[in-house]
Amino acid sequence: MFESLYQSFTDSADASQSAARLAALRAELKKHGIDGFIVPRADRHQNEYVPPSEERLAWLTGFTGSAGLAIALQDCAVLFVDGRYTIQVREQVDLKVVEPVALAATNPEKWLEGNLRAGAKLGYDPWLHTPGQIERYEKAVKAAGAELVAVEKNPIDTIWAERPQPPHGAVKRHPPKLAGESAKKKLARVTTALGKADALLISDPHAVAWVFNIRGQDVDHTPLPLAFVLITRDGSPRLYIEAAKLNSNVRAYLEEHTDIADPAALEDDLTRLGIETKRVLFDAATVPAKLTRLLKEAGGTADVGADPIALMKARKNPAELEGTRAAHLRDGIAIVRFLRWFSEEAAQGGLTEIAAAQALETFRRETGLLKDVSFPTISAAGPNSAIPHYRVTEATNRKIKRGIFLVDSGAQYEDGTTDITRTLAVGAPTQEMRDRFTRVLKGHIAIARALFPQGTSGAQIDAFARLPLWQAGLDFDHGTGHGVGSYLSVHEGPQRISKLSNVALEPGMILSNEPGYYKAGHFGIRIENLVVVTPIKIKGAERDMLGFETITYAPIDLTLVEPKLLDRNEIAWLDAYHAKVRKLISSHLDPGEREWLKQATQPINNAKPAKRRKGKHGRH
Repeated sequence: MFESLYQSFTDSADASQSAARLAALRAELKKHGIDGFIVPRADRHQNEYVPPSEERLAWLTGFTGSAGLAIALQDCAVLFVDGRYTIQVREQVDLKVVEPVALAATNPEKWLEGNLRAGAKLGYDPWLHTPGQIERYEKAVKAAGAELVAVEKNPIDTIWAERPQPPHGAVKRHPPKLAGESAKKKLARVTTALGKADALLISDPHAVAWVFNIRGQDVDHTPLPLAFVLITRDGSPRLYIEAAKLNSNVRAYLEEHTDIADPAALEDDLTRLGIETKRVLFDAATVPAKLTRLLKEAGGTADVGADPIALMKARKNPAELEGTRAAHLRDGIAIVRFLRWFSEEAAQGGLTEIAAAQALETFRRETGLLKDVSFPTISAAGPNSAIPHYRVTEATNRKIKRGIFLVDSGAQYEDGTTDITRTLAVGAPTQEMRDRFTRVLKGHIAIARALFPQGTSGAQIDAFARLPLWQAGLDFDHGTGHGVGSYLSVHEGPQRISKLSNVALEPGMILSNEPGYYKAGHFGIRIENLVVVTPIKIKGAERDMLGFETITYAPIDLTLVEPKLLDRNEIAWLDAYHAKVRKLISSHLDPGEREWLKQATQPINNAKPAKRRKGKHGRH
């Protein structure tokens, strides 16, 4: 049987309670003389995935997206979302009591300036916002003639009677052969990066995991230990983590590199550094405003900026790259087996989005090495494929019929993290679909073949992926690529391919290459492989040059390709890519799967649709 063990298709949104919960929140705020409260979708580390105990926004409003912010005043409540969630938010919240606001229309600061009455007190939880966010809110609130007030105990926690307990996931060592560098050497590099500062507070759990070569189980889909670390120039590092997360062996290993303290001790330690007028580095993207304020009020200097560990972590070492290549080969075998199965099942009708997602996860689990999915699978048929971040639920589950099916998925293996999107034709595609798909493919190939000098940022090559669409008056509204971790987050910074990215691409960085096209209400297209930034030797070159190595191995649906739109070099790339997929994957397949892959990866001018058998998949 196909099944999902690592993702749920139940919609946990419950807008029916929003009116009562907002009323309870307003009553609690009144007790403390507060007129409103800011509710972000965030935990103390600004994680993409948060534990159930931190899902305050979902509990209050019913909205379950991965990003959003509500402002509840005594007479109204608004919920800000980005372009990914403008449809979802209206389906999930009670529109009588919560008004969705698109960030493209206005932001929270502008809204506060225009809607907060003079003299009002607006509360916030200082653990759930970064200093930069609070600075922006303070400016807006001041412009409205009101006051921004830090609330020490989150009022939602007071009224949330059945709030889940915080996580205590077990911490494990990440094998040295996969980490490729010891914790001792990493800590030495981090200490050197302190510059003139006296200490660094690590507030990003991804950085904690990387520095100490550990992984955790505190959030879904990313193996994170929720913890803070304080690294000082002169003393031993100090790891602030719940003791229940550490068994005796892990504790003994960690104690070789760091002192271990209860999380409650962090505030006292920062206060002491402040009294000693120390200068402490903080990560602007993840540090709670509570901690920088604590240091400054005690007399210290808070140096808030880029986390020096982020770039170290982004540049994968040879062991990490060897691991991720092995993970992608393993994942490619599972993907090919799924694609062959899908080609048979979809043609018969009756297949649903959930059934496809369950099948894909099952094929990955059959590798015997799957730890988790790296994010909930986007299994999207027909018009749902036009929603870039669609999440299938039992309520939205759609039958896969003639047209487009888009599947964006990823896996967590101990040796690497994967992320792949394939767009598949069910039945004969329309000419419009073939045109749009081929333009997206041309953009994908342009990134895959790109050569660029060292120092080039993602913003400088982002347009390569868009040009074929621009030439037809088309575009897509997301970035072309995001960074990817090594058995860590599938969305890793600071590297990305985006109009907004000013971070130079460096050897060893892993990124996605995923241009797309979306015709709202009809169909969507995205083609995604992961790539590694690699040094390139060019005869006679006067600059050190870089390019990309594609490490994702799975066929691209040739029935959607319009060869007339491809030039000679693009056809050569596609044929070579498919030849490599065939060479690497074929020996791991059974005869039927091998024959299907041979057909699916034929040279473009010889391509025919891969054969579809009648009947069900033999073992399932």
